[in-house]
Amino acid sequence: MKKGELYEGKVEKMEFPNKGILTYREGEQENKVTVKGALPGQTVRFRISKKHNGRCEGRLLEVLEQSVLEDRESLCPHFEECGGCSLQKMSYDTQLKLKGDMVKNILDNVCGDYLYEGILGSPMEIGYRNKMEFSFGDEYKDGPLALGLHKKGGFYDIVTVDQCQIVPSDYNTVLHCVLEFFQDREVSYYHKMRHTGYLRHLVVRRAFRTGEILVNLVTSSQYGECGESKKKEEKEMLSELMETLLSRDYFGKIAGVLHTYNDSLADVVQSDKTEILYGRDYIVEKILGLEFKISAFSFFQTNSMGAEVLYGKVREYVGETKDKVVFDLYSGTGTIAQMLAAVAKKVIGVEIVEEAVEAARVNAGINGLENCKFIAGDVLKIVGEIEEKPDVIVLDPPRDGVHPRALEKIAEFGVEKIVYVSCKPTSLGRDLKVLIEKGYKVEMGCCVDMFAQTYNVESIVLLSKLKSNKLKHINVELEMDEIDLTAAESKATYEEIKDCVLK
Repeated sequence: MKKGELYEGKVEKMEFPNKGILTYREGEQENKVTVKGALPGQTVRFRISKKHNGRCEGRLLEVLEQSVLEDRESLCPHFEECGGCSLQKMSYDTQLKLKGDMVKNILDNVCGDYLYEGILGSPMEIGYRNKMEFSFGDEYKDGPLALGLHKKGGFYDIVTVDQCQIVPSDYNTVLHCVLEFFQDREVSYYHKMRHTGYLRHLVVRRAFRTGEILVNLVTSSQYGECGESKKKEEKEMLSELMETLLSRDYFGKIAGVLHTYNDSLADVVQSDKTEILYGRDYIVEKILGLEFKISAFSFFQTNSMGAEVLYGKVREYVGETKDKVVFDLYSGTGTIAQMLAAVAKKVIGVEIVEEAVEAARVNAGINGLENCKFIAGDVLKIVGEIEEKPDVIVLDPPRDGVHPRALEKIAEFGVEKIVYVSCKPTSLGRDLKVLIEKGYKVEMGCCVDMFAQTYNVESIVLLSKLKSNKLKHINVELEMDEIDLTAAESKATYEEIKDCVLK
């Protein structure tokens, strides 16, 4: 196979997250090809983009024949252009089986003899997301202002997704309102290459239990930098936007409207300065009987109802903790820690993002939990300095998993149980190999689908510490007092001591 050449083939299987695998035969030679975005059973046309260690990578150009797994019409009118929900032509049961099997294959390769409990579905197949980050741009070069998500396979072009199916309808109402407002005023968007323009992102959050909505407009500071008259004009414009948003009808209710300045050259949502235009800068969500204050930049699981399933399974795997100290490492806003605090002696959370740690402390106070302690810092540097020692450890790291040196420190605690929560099963598989080498055994694992219609999935694994039958580090002092033992008598005495210690 030659780089740059076109080929066709039928996809045989899929590897996480979206790698379609097929075999291309040329005479007696077989070539394994990975085509991202291709589904099992599809016949596809692709161009070879990379060759490495006997394996080829192809760029998907066209689906020539659909898979038998694609057994329904797409749910969303934006499906063909937007790359967000690639599995929506599959029934939900088919999606679950595909994702569950991909995770099982990863775990089977590293875990040995363990119990795989399958996959738990999201309580909501559509309308489940509690946060969306929309981008401003245009759908084609020099086209009209657009607001939505990146086009499939693109970096610059934006699809206006005002009928998105994985968010509540309130999100589409907000999106349409904001887009129409700035289109009427011909306000420019921020150009990624030229680093000029004003409008960057629109971030919307909505709590499912309370219905509270938080709207955050993210812009550059370039509008107000053009003089005092422009600053006044910007302030009046944003005030008018706030009033326009409040005038619309929602199933929920707007709790806050924010304006964030972001002059970063990177295409990310971050805050140089955030102002409250209306209400407050947070919403309140309720999960499993606890309340959580979620600010504009707090990490929180994007599927609130799915989070109840996820955290319920984590509690089940952690088991009895009445008199135990639990470490919740990579604790975020402390959601898991607080779920466990009600049934543990003490829970200590470690998280590198200081804002998340502060939010965790606030939420613990709201819920009246006094046995939670949250520490701001890098797990690699902090975990060995904590005065208390854990009985159980919960890991919920970022997508890239746990730093290798941090994993070694975690294993050195020798706790009886580790519960590992992962949003990237390939990282999970890599880290499990290390923990198994350090004397742990995977007892069981499962998945929770927090991201219906997409490739992504959460995984949970329970590990236990293997018991050693070897006699280690036993110092026995005997007062021999002029007693001369024969070799046989000495061996018999040693065996008696060993049996006693092992018992």
